[in-house]
Amino acid sequence: MPGLRQIGAHLGLALCTICNPAFAETATVLSIGDGDTLTVADGSRRVTVRLACIDAPETAQTLYGAEARVALRLLVPVGSNVLIQGVMKDRYGRKIAEVIRGNVNVNLELVHRGAAFVYRQYLGGCDRTAYLLAQQQAESARLGIWSVPGGIKRPWEWRRGGVRTMAKLLTGITAGCSGLTPSSCGGT
Repeated sequence: MPGLRQIGAHLGLALCTICNPAFAETATVLSIGDGDTLTVADGSRRVTVRLACIDAPETAQTLYGAEARVALRLLVPVGSNVLIQGVMKDRYGRKIAEVIRGNVNVNLELVHRGAAFVYRQYLGGCDRTAYLLAQQQAESARLGIWSVPGGIKRPWEWRRGGVRTMAKLLTGITAGCSGLTPSSCGGT
């Protein structure tokens, strides 16, 4: 007999993998930040939620960042009610959670659609098998971020590269270079 995930995959939906209403907070979507961040009203408070277990391309990361944001906006439109599950806070004070709308695990669905990568180092608390299977299916179907063989540059790598580039630029500026061209700093 097929399980919920198999039925959900057949229907093109990523069903909630750890639905337990006892550990969920109801909230209303106020805005979408990027492909893996949204702001919700939790009672009378505005709360930023970072989607657990996934990493979507950054907004500035080619067109895929914008596509991830649109995918999230379609899954959880402003004004929709959602469940926030598995809540913990990150170093920026954001809630890290799986977001559920109806029967759909939004985090997992973004991976299934090729709008986000599985964030393997932060899979604790999520259904590892379901997330990795969703990513494998998206990659096989060459959806979204997987339309390029091997996928686009991972967001965590892209962020690291951006930080290094900025540090190099700032080092050049503080050394009296304009930082705009390698030759202005004695480079080639």
